[in-house]
Amino acid sequence: MRKALQHHWPEYGMEAVGLGVFMLSACVCVTLLQHPASPVTQVIQPPLLRRFLIGLAMGLTAISIIYSPWGKQSGAHLNPSVTLTFFRLGKVALWDTLWYVLAQFVGGILGVVLAAMLLRHYVADPTVNYVVTVPGKFGAGVAFVAEVLISFVLMSVVLRVSNNHTLNRFTGLCAGFLVATYITLEAPLSGMSMNPARTFGSALSAQIWTALWLYFLAPPLGMLLAAELYARWYGAHRVLCAKLHHHNTRRCIFHCGYVDTLPEGAARPLRFLTSR
Repeated sequence: MRKALQHHWPEYGMEAVGLGVFMLSACVCVTLLQHPASPVTQVIQPPLLRRFLIGLAMGLTAISIIYSPWGKQSGAHLNPSVTLTFFRLGKVALWDTLWYVLAQFVGGILGVVLAAMLLRHYVADPTVNYVVTVPGKFGAGVAFVAEVLISFVLMSVVLRVSNNHTLNRFTGLCAGFLVATYITLEAPLSGMSMNPARTFGSALSAQIWTALWLYFLAPPLGMLLAAELYARWYGAHRVLCAKLHHHNTRRCIFHCGYVDTLPEGAARPLRFLTSR
């Protein structure tokens, strides 16, 4: 545990900052597009259009984090469900998994706290409410199924794209597109979480714990199911790394097989540093 912290603390910090930035961006975007005092809200009134713009902003935020230097180094999981899934697939060591999850929860909490300091009472307004995720009007059952489904699809896409040498560099774009789509279309069902740390960060500031179990259980279940199906269909050995974007020269702390599996004679223009 201490050895992992000593050698990999930069990646843990990057994960915390990454989710913190995501949560800060979410609070700012929702305040601008949902708070009744916002001039943007008064101009853009259709709820679907507002969700589309929020989704677009958050999708671009996710993409920016994934392709940032820190995102390229940490792998930009930003989500305990993602880290646990790659742990199940043998790509993340146990202590790295535990530190990543802890860092993600810390980042989620601090991101909302920082947003509250900057936006003050605006982010606490019921129309924003610290961007909490709670079940929609159809109840917790529908929200649970929706969270499992969107998490399953996201991880299925990530695994198929990130483990393809030709498409690997586009993994972040695919993930960002799905985030934007889910916020636009799925958010009314569950609030669109897919992320226990994201939900907990908002719930702690808002002191709203409605169906918290749902957001701790459904996203990991959906992603682990996607991993099981991928491993059974293609084989766990086909999972090359736990990074969402590996087409870079930043060091890799995971059980990485990316370079070793390049086709015979393929060009190796980049150097991938691994620390196992």
